Amino acid sequence: MWHVCIKMIYRGMTGIRLTADELRLMSLFQSITTVTSKDCIIDEKMDRVIFIVNKGDMGVAIGRNGSTIKTLQSIIGKKIEVVEYADDLAEFVKNIFGRGMIMDVKVSEHNSHGKVIIVIVEPHKKAMVVGKEGRNVEKARLLTKRYFNVTNVIIRGQEIST
Repeated sequence: MWHVCIKMIYRGMTGIRLTADELRLMSLFQSITTVTSKDCIIDEKMDRVIFIVNKGDMGVAIGRNGSTIKTLQSIIGKKIEVVEYADDLAEFVKNIFGRGMIMDVKVSEHNSHGKVIIVIVEPHKKAMVVGKEGRNVEKARLLTKRYFNVTNVIIRGQEIST
């Protein structure tokens, strides 16, 4: 099988390369969902495919009761995850984890560690935010590195004062 990498440019961001398999999956995604995906990441480590869609396209991409994504999952044979893109890093992080899960997002720039995201959550939601086997935090690391050159994502629980 031959591999083709195509340099993609999104809103001034360069350096995102898609393989022939990712391009094929993006085409399939569009034909099944009627939504044009902005990006596609095949995450072999977590056995999933992540699609990035433009703002406002999530509902159509997922379909009523997740029917469109379920169809796509049965065709591909992998778990499908969809994330809505945002130009703002904090908004993008909230989209990755789910807006109701996140209390705050802090960006810290260190000379030695680069750009680090600290995601503040309620303590009882921390395990859900991290996800089984760390899959959600791994997705956040992949996507924030790809789009915003973030070196690490840290999840912290914060007690709510009453």
